[in-house]
Amino acid sequence: MKRILIIEDDPVIAEVQHDYLEASGFKADVADRGETGLELALRDRYDLILLDLMLPGLDGYEICRRVREASNVPILIVSAKKEEVDKIRGFGLGADDYILKPFGLGELVARVKAHLARYDRLVGSGEWRHDELRLPGIRIDRQARRVHVNEAEVAFTAKEYELLLFLASNPNRVFRKEELFERIWGMDALGDYATVTVHIGKLRDKIERDPSKPAYIETIWGVGYRFNL
Repeated sequence: MKRILIIEDDPVIAEVQHDYLEASGFKADVADRGETGLELALRDRYDLILLDLMLPGLDGYEICRRVREASNVPILIVSAKKEEVDKIRGFGLGADDYILKPFGLGELVARVKAHLARYDRLVGSGEWRHDELRLPGIRIDRQARRVHVNEAEVAFTAKEYELLLFLASNPNRVFRKEELFERIWGMDALGDYATVTVHIGKLRDKIERDPSKPAYIETIWGVGYRFNL
């Protein structure tokens, strides 16, 4: 049985989510404070997290960031915050979906099922096996630092390889240019973020069938990039 963690401080909304999810065949737990939700998310094994943004203690943004650093578990933000900047920030921190309150319970469960199914597929088709990451059409040998695209070995510079490895290891997540720059180049908010765009272009030239219509590395306009699986 799939386990869902609900981090929601409104007792009415939390109860409705809990009861409807359990009636749909899931096991659901509820945390009504940010710190409690983060502790449960990091301590126990959940298959998906429903996360409110406005919480007592730690807010949802910080929880999303810290959970994402430790796990690829699907995170669905459920919030009354409707501004585009809030959605962009949520996706940039690693959220997989953003559901506005008020929401339909049928839609909520449908989205939960869709994200669980997608996560199961990516784990099954893109997992590490003995230091090797296998994706559809791409094979990355982490120990030898070699990449095969459609079974042909392709040469990458050090930074190209690190960027590809990071994106491929975190599929279906949106990363901001600033975040990629910080993670790959090791500089905290310093430097020219245009180098990320340049390296993304080089990766597309090497792994995409048609770099002008990328299937793997998608640009999410106004946010960043996502590696599709």
